[in-house]
Amino acid sequence: MTTPKPGFARRERLVHMVGPEPSAGGGSAMDRKLAQAPRWRRYAPYAVAAAAMAGIVVWLLAGTGGNVYRVPIDRVTIATVTAGPFEDFIAVRGNVAPLHTDYLTTAEGGTVRKKLVEDGAIVAVGQPLVILSNTALELQVAAREADTAQQISGLENTELQVEQAKYAYERDLLDAQHQVRKLKATLARDEILHKGNAIPEATYEADKEDYAYEQRLQAATIASRDSEQKVRDVQLAQLRDALTQLKSNAAAAEASLDSLTIRAPMAGRLTAFDAEIGEAKAPGAVLGQIDSLDRYKLTAQVDEFYLGKIVLGQDALFTIDGRDWRARIAKIYPQVTNGTFKVDLTFAGTAPAGIHDGEAVDMKIELGGAARAVMLPDGPFYQDTGGNWVFVVAQDGRYATRRNVRLGRRNPQFVEVLDGLSPGERVIVSSYEAFTKMDRVEFEKPGGGDS
Repeated sequence: MTTPKPGFARRERLVHMVGPEPSAGGGSAMDRKLAQAPRWRRYAPYAVAAAAMAGIVVWLLAGTGGNVYRVPIDRVTIATVTAGPFEDFIAVRGNVAPLHTDYLTTAEGGTVRKKLVEDGAIVAVGQPLVILSNTALELQVAAREADTAQQISGLENTELQVEQAKYAYERDLLDAQHQVRKLKATLARDEILHKGNAIPEATYEADKEDYAYEQRLQAATIASRDSEQKVRDVQLAQLRDALTQLKSNAAAAEASLDSLTIRAPMAGRLTAFDAEIGEAKAPGAVLGQIDSLDRYKLTAQVDEFYLGKIVLGQDALFTIDGRDWRARIAKIYPQVTNGTFKVDLTFAGTAPAGIHDGEAVDMKIELGGAARAVMLPDGPFYQDTGGNWVFVVAQDGRYATRRNVRLGRRNPQFVEVLDGLSPGERVIVSSYEAFTKMDRVEFEKPGGGDS
């Protein structure tokens, strides 16, 4: 039996399904037109291929983290992770300032009457610099002094009266004692005469009565004197205290007048002096300052991040004219202004020669000693990631992938790597601002071409 050809068998099945095809001119069934396959069957292979390709692309993207950012390689900075001694320090810019500064302030307000020196002058301690006038204060002090003088005079008169009373009691007591002695002698004589019947009984009894009276009078005078003496002692003590207070008030009044003359509180250079003749100054106004001569310190503003890490006695290193110098933290001002706080540093040993007020000095404040560590060069990436992750460059250098890391201490040059990176690996250290939400960064040739 003859085996039909494949094409012929397919055609027969098609004829069987669709039935005999009528001929255009009434011909036989062999001339009938065959039915075409549906369109979806003709394009199905292409659709399957496209879906497969899309699946492969999705799988590749999923394998690289999903979000891809392409950037010319010359627009990023790549650094290598290294191992070596890590120095824990911060870099700050300080300024030379006088070691001591005293401000000139007005205790009492007034009008500038005399200006005795000019700004920038070298002055001695106690030297008069400016004289103020204050008519109201002068009249008030004059009235107070007159009132004080009157009260002092009254108290002194009272004290004199007390002393005079004391002397009067003493005189009365002396008189009483004298009379007692006289009557005692008279009574002794009269007793002898009375025994010899030389004087009458009445005379002797009168002498006895007079003697007894003078004894009682003497005892009363002594008791009165002692009582009055206690009162006088208390009264005199109060009077003297009041007198001392009045004299102190008078001295204070004189001092308030003397304070109208502004004097130098220390020897040094007068700077920022602001006083012109006829100008009114309020109480507490600052007229200028006295800076110490040839004695300096350093001041610096430090980022508030290090407020808990800066302590008294920490060293700072700096270089002037090619020579290394050392200073130490002497004072910390905890008030934070515009994200920084202030510190004062004093020189360890002698100060560098030739420095001057206001000179800028770049310093390294040491937070700890050097220790061996894995390090990554610092860069803008830290601000974008907080040090929690980085983009690590692949070995072929064509792309970088995101990786979680743990970073530690920082200095102006390096960041300490605690976990997640090994020496020799390369990391993007420039800004991540454009691709913080990406998982993969692919590098292109400079100018935008593929690498």
